[in-house]
Amino acid sequence: MAETPAAAQISTPAAEPAAKTAAPAALKKGALVRVSRAAYGGSLEAAASDPAPPAYLFEGPGEILAVKGAYAQLRWRRPVPDVWLRLDQLEPWSAA
Repeated sequence: MAETPAAAQISTPAAEPAAKTAAPAALKKGALVRVSRAAYGGSLEAAASDPAPPAYLFEGPGEILAVKGAYAQLRWRRPVPDVWLRLDQLEPWSAA
C-alpha cells in the first residue's frame, strides 16, 4: 500500500508538462488561424523554409486539422501542402 502514494507522486509531475503544452481554448481542431509574423520570423521553422514566406501564411485563414503536443497541422484554402507549426506561432483569425 505504501507504493500507491509514491506512484501517484511520480505520475503527477509527468502530467504537468502536458497541461502546459495544451492548446489554448481558441486554438483547437477546426479553429481558423493565421501565422504571427513576429513569432514566425526567427523560428526554426522559418529557417528551414523559403527565405521569403508566402503572404497567405500571415493573411489566413488556415484551419487546424490536428493538434499534437505544441504543434498544429494547418490546411490553407489554397492548393498547397498542409504544414505543421508551433501553436505559439499562431493567432486566431478574424475577418476584420
